[in-house]
Amino acid sequence: MPLPKGHFLKSHLAGVPTDSAHLALMLLLTFSTGIVDAVGFLGLDRVFAGNMTGNVVVLGMGLLGAGGFPVVGPLIAFFGFFLGATIAGRSLRKAQSGWSNRLSLLFGTIGLLILVLAATLLIVGDHPSSTVQVITTSLLGCAMGAQAGAARFIAVKDVTTVVITSTITALASELALGSGGDGRGLRRVAAIALMLSGAALGATLLRWHLGAGLCASGAITLVVAFVGAVHFRSNKRAEPNQR
Repeated sequence: MPLPKGHFLKSHLAGVPTDSAHLALMLLLTFSTGIVDAVGFLGLDRVFAGNMTGNVVVLGMGLLGAGGFPVVGPLIAFFGFFLGATIAGRSLRKAQSGWSNRLSLLFGTIGLLILVLAATLLIVGDHPSSTVQVITTSLLGCAMGAQAGAARFIAVKDVTTVVITSTITALASELALGSGGDGRGLRRVAAIALMLSGAALGATLLRWHLGAGLCASGAITLVVAFVGAVHFRSNKRAEPNQR
């Protein structure tokens, strides 16, 4: 008699080590961030919703009127990101270390928020008003801030999901010392490649519609929330049997 699909998934995820599962999920979110930032920079007036380093640089140039860079969008994205990270920190401050039900709920909420923004853009069209752009930018920043805060709580080394500068630095430094070929080096390469691929996909989807990339990003985030929740519950149920 065939097993139910849900049981099939749980049985397979239960055998995956926690560290490996968390790494894979955070790498998926890194890919998703690449999509979001491509949409923000190319489709929402040169705004980074996830990469706050780039966003602050754009804001600094915009404040001096250099290159026609915007001010309002990056500023709103910055405060949205800050708010999202604060919300994540407050939500998870009493949660157990590692994955938890709160974390699943937080990632699920982030995914739904991104999908709502995607649906809004699909409805209003490829040329949203400045008001819609501002609202979208602020909420995207909030979503990415919450994602970064949640990823920080999981603490997968070298995978923050929103920035890869420190990842590149660590990779280059260890390669120079001849010690970058281990598992840590591979995860760093994967993080860089996935953010690059995500940005490329986001730019490609923009050719179809402004909201298409956010549809992909929201779906990926929901998958992360679901798989993380199933893995967490599978391991939790397996613990009593291992004692």
